[in-house]
Amino acid sequence: MTSIQTPLGVETTLPDHTQLPESDGTFVKNLQEHPQSILLTDSIEPILQKLHPDGQYCIGQDSGIYWRITEPPERGAEAPDWFYVPNVPSTLNGQVRRSYVLWQEYVAPLIVLEFVSGDGTEERDKTPITGKFWVYEQAIRVPYYGIYEVKKASVEVYQLLRGEYELVPANDRGHYPIEPMGVELGIWQGRYQNLELPWLRWWDERGNLLQTGWERSHLAEARAERLASKLKELGLNPDELV
Repeated sequence: MTSIQTPLGVETTLPDHTQLPESDGTFVKNLQEHPQSILLTDSIEPILQKLHPDGQYCIGQDSGIYWRITEPPERGAEAPDWFYVPNVPSTLNGQVRRSYVLWQEYVAPLIVLEFVSGDGTEERDKTPITGKFWVYEQAIRVPYYGIYEVKKASVEVYQLLRGEYELVPANDRGHYPIEPMGVELGIWQGRYQNLELPWLRWWDERGNLLQTGWERSHLAEARAERLASKLKELGLNPDELV
């Protein structure tokens, strides 16, 4: 262990993100998890850039959140499939985080998302100290916790209220508002990265689907093609217009 400088300027000998394991050695449970994380990150980035014009935020994908000192160290961490932390620097001392270490950071994630591969027991485990649900609720105290089950085409969203998680009711669109982010979570049936699945996706507060970079580009191209077609119908050459 080495001495590190915490954000509050206090010297400590606790391990930092460079000294802790970045993986517990387990495999990703299925091939859908990685594209699902990319889909969430890609589509939410424009919103987060508006919320944080100073760039002070970070996103974790299948990364460890260390919340207690244990031996081996991995027992003191949870690794949600996706999480977002507001108001923290994107890097630490010029380095990309290998994990998110609470005693080094102090700011808890605003939302964590778990993608269920089994029967959901692990994600709903309320056993003190060891259960995922308990850790997020009572130890890390994450304001929003989502459990996404692709097999059921469903998502449960919990909000921390009065020290305990309460289910967030779906709105009229069947989505779950994440008010601090100004977005909603829900299920979208469609094709992404050559997989036709019920995907977990974001919508804005007006119910508009937040698109990926590819979707935005594809939509712009389609609009340009329609405009060119209309101009040709009017006897105009779009290539000659300035």
